[in-house]
Amino acid sequence: MKRHLYNLNSAVEAVFTNKFRSMLTALGIIFGVAAVIAMMAIGTGAQQEILEQIKMVGVNNIVITPKITENITSKEKETTDEGTETDIKKKFSPGLTLADAENIKNTVPGIERISPELVYNTQIITAGTRGNGKFSGVEPDFFHVYNLELFEGEMFSEWQLTNGAPVCIIGPEIRARFFKLENPIGKKIKCDNVWLEVIGVTKSRSVSKSATESLGVSEFNNTVFAPIKTVLLRYRDRSLITRTLMNQQNREEVSDNTNQLDKLIVQMTDSEQLASSADIIRRILLRRHLGIDDFGIIIPELLLKQQQRTKDIFNIVLGAIASISLIVGGIGIMNIMLASVMERISEIGLRKAIGARRSDIIFQFVAEATIISVTGGFIGTVLGVVLAHIIMTTTGILTVVSLYSILISFGVAASVGIVFGLMPARKAALQDPVTSLRHE
Repeated sequence: MKRHLYNLNSAVEAVFTNKFRSMLTALGIIFGVAAVIAMMAIGTGAQQEILEQIKMVGVNNIVITPKITENITSKEKETTDEGTETDIKKKFSPGLTLADAENIKNTVPGIERISPELVYNTQIITAGTRGNGKFSGVEPDFFHVYNLELFEGEMFSEWQLTNGAPVCIIGPEIRARFFKLENPIGKKIKCDNVWLEVIGVTKSRSVSKSATESLGVSEFNNTVFAPIKTVLLRYRDRSLITRTLMNQQNREEVSDNTNQLDKLIVQMTDSEQLASSADIIRRILLRRHLGIDDFGIIIPELLLKQQQRTKDIFNIVLGAIASISLIVGGIGIMNIMLASVMERISEIGLRKAIGARRSDIIFQFVAEATIISVTGGFIGTVLGVVLAHIIMTTTGILTVVSLYSILISFGVAASVGIVFGLMPARKAALQDPVTSLRHE
């Protein structure tokens, strides 16, 4: 033990005797470890973000949305003998409706839940407080599909759903704005011209802008949820032609959206059924809409998995590039240690002449290389954590520094010192003591 402690002390003295050279030698390790930790932090953050989005949009979902910008009528053409085209038939699509949801539910096998949804931007009033928010017609399956839990209160009952009862569940932001100092359960809230009784409040749920745009996720916190029949019967049904709609049309205020639903979520029991079920649903809707493609179908889970694969490949490439820095750092350590052996041939000969064994010389030089690499690994770890924090602060990219990434990087740094320090150590140990003492 004393022999090993003496050899270790000699290695430490040699490192600190040449502080500047040792620090320059460690730079490759420092930047390599920092890069690996930062890249792994970005990869872990991306994976966590994807998992959160999958949890947010639900699992095994197929999202069906109407194409509002396109004309929902189509005309078939017939070519006459004179070569001109004339209209022979005019088709009209009713748009996305509750009847579509019912037909899909009864036709497509393997459906676990189906959630129709319609959303209006409305003015909300209660107790003299006025503000804007979203008014959404949903069914209980909506809350299961999006993993949206109640903070307090109760879910819609079967009677309320069937009869279009004037009840609602509000988001936490609505509660904070309109019921600051009181319990909202049992209180009344007015959405435009419809009075509703609050029976529940949802838990807070943040939704990123990217999820809202690309995955069709609704804003939960600033929404008043009511049974879908309540909204259709008491508030507005875009599929019906009413006197109000005619008055709006006379004033050219009517919207192009005549779809009864804004969204239809179909949740399958098995993820392997997603692609085939989506194809069946497309065919059903095309048949029901008279061949007019006035709807879009997306599968959020498949999009997220594809995005995850892309990010994984990107992270592997970045990790490989960062790992090259560790290899370059190891080569730098080997070169410096080889130069150190050449500079200290007389010292090596003297140590062997007074009784040092080959294992002592090997231990000393390997210890020097390991000290340099471990010190570089420690500094690189700190730098990597700081770099990950800077990336998240400046770019908004989620970074998560895990203990696993730190241990891996630090372990690789120590291994690099041992592996690349072994060759110079063996070269030093094989020096002939007589020749070494004569070396100038």
